[in-house]
Amino acid sequence: MATINPHLHFNGNTEEAFLFYKSIFGGEFSRLVRYSEMTGMGYSFPETELNKIMHISLPIGDHSVLTASDVPDILGKVSENENRSKITIRAESKEEADALFTGLSTGGTVEMPIAETAWCAFFGAFRDKYGIEWMIEVHP
Repeated sequence: MATINPHLHFNGNTEEAFLFYKSIFGGEFSRLVRYSEMTGMGYSFPETELNKIMHISLPIGDHSVLTASDVPDILGKVSENENRSKITIRAESKEEADALFTGLSTGGTVEMPIAETAWCAFFGAFRDKYGIEWMIEVHP
C-alpha cells in the first residue's frame, strides 16, 4: 500500500532547514542530491544553482519521510506566505505509481511526467484539477 509524506520547497536554504530538522528529529538523511549531480544526466543549471539541494530525505519514525528541495531560480521564488508544499506518495511498484499518477493527474497539469530519475526508481509531479500539488515516487 502507498504511503503519504510531505515535501517542502525552499528558496535556497533547504540544507540549513534540514540540518535543523535533523537536530530535532534525529536520524540521518537517506538521500541528498544536489543540482550539480544532475548536470551529467542531460540537465543544465547555472553555477549559482549547483550546490543547492535538488532532493533531500529525512526519515522520521518507522513510516514517515520528510523531503524537500530548493526551487531553481528559473522557476521563481517560493512565496513563503502561501502553501509551498506538495503531497508525496511513495508507491510500492511502478504499476501502482502509474495508476496513482494517471488517476490523480486527470484534468490537472503535469509538471514532470512519471519516469525513471537519478534520485529514485520512478518519479512524477503534477497539480491536480483542484490545484493540489502531488509527487508520486517509487524507490528500489
